[in-house]
Amino acid sequence: MNAIPTRRLLAGLAGLALVALPLSACGSENDNDSSSESSSSSESSGPIEYLAQIDDLSTNGGTTEVALDAGFVEALTALKVTPSPFRDAKVQDGVASFPITGGNVGLFEPGSTPDYVVGQVQHENSGLNLEAGGTTVTIGNFDVDPVASVVYGDVAVDGDVAATSVRIFTLDGTTLEEPDLSADADEVVLQGSGVFLDEGAAQLLNDTFGIDDLSGEVKVGVARIAVNT
Repeated sequence: MNAIPTRRLLAGLAGLALVALPLSACGSENDNDSSSESSSSSESSGPIEYLAQIDDLSTNGGTTEVALDAGFVEALTALKVTPSPFRDAKVQDGVASFPITGGNVGLFEPGSTPDYVVGQVQHENSGLNLEAGGTTVTIGNFDVDPVASVVYGDVAVDGDVAATSVRIFTLDGTTLEEPDLSADADEVVLQGSGVFLDEGAAQLLNDTFGIDDLSGEVKVGVARIAVNT
């Protein structure tokens, strides 16, 4: 099939609106009072400093892996939907991996600010193919927004662009493990966030494959983002 064009080539194309509420980020997005208290505290004690900050992930940025949930794999099998890697992605032993190609990331002390992981992590030219009944849906060019707890991406159906920069997955940041920030670590690892299919993306797949089995409650797996320092 034809490849998904890169985001730069897709920038002028109209996207398909896929809307769903994000899951909780790495802090409570509804806790306005806590946010205000944190702001007041930071004003009195000075700016909050990064524990780790990487401004450019475009060169040897690392890898994002998703350990695919057994229930998700079983559901695809039952629906006769076959997943496979797209371009630079790999799927091996139940783990899908995507090279990090750009973006930036900053980490604060957990609890010092509502969203202690900030930035964006881009994965150009990789993704997943989902094939059923002679139709192939490709989702790729993933862009992880840790603050919104959303993974954006592009969608193609049989090589034709269907949507660009739309919500593909949501993340449950409440299960994120504290990263190892020891001085001798050669990478910062963010792992433990649950990955769920976005409601709009689920509806697109249902419509494309003529099914009604997928929803935003489907857990795709657990994410591990390893960013080289």
